[in-house]
Amino acid sequence: MARLLYSATMSLDGYIAGPGGDMSWLAEHLGGENPTADRLLASVGALLVGNTTFGGDDPNRGTDREGAFGGAYQGPVFVLTHRPPADPPEGVTFVGGLHEGVARAEDAAGDTYVNVLGADVAKQCIEAELLDEVLVFIAPVLLGDGVPLFRRPGGTQIRLTPMPGEAAHWYSVVY
Repeated sequence: MARLLYSATMSLDGYIAGPGGDMSWLAEHLGGENPTADRLLASVGALLVGNTTFGGDDPNRGTDREGAFGGAYQGPVFVLTHRPPADPPEGVTFVGGLHEGVARAEDAAGDTYVNVLGADVAKQCIEAELLDEVLVFIAPVLLGDGVPLFRRPGGTQIRLTPMPGEAAHWYSVVY
């Protein structure tokens, strides 16, 4: 059965995008050897993406590395939105609700990961108790403002447990 994993690269001060969704800061921190990222990519069977993330900034826009995982991901993509385009891109399915999106992405992923992209979708998955794991890559930069990795008004805590034998910032979600 597929597992839902929220993965993101975050600045040291906790932002996954700069002000206005700017991702240009990330370009200089991508590339190079990263065995954890390589293993993750090999384990992802589907993406579940928020519409803002899907239509947002890409630090590799206009290059051969444009797209998820620096253009290396080639599988099914499910985008959550209530306003699907009339002519969706090939390989992208637009879905109107979280539970439908999760179910369709899990079916597509089989026994691999559904990688959640976008802070809002990750928050929705946590609130619905659907998210299984969180993996954070930390870039050596301070952005000072932007889109946080996770925001929950009221500050209700979500417990995380380190995954045995995994990267230092790979956690299981505890409900």
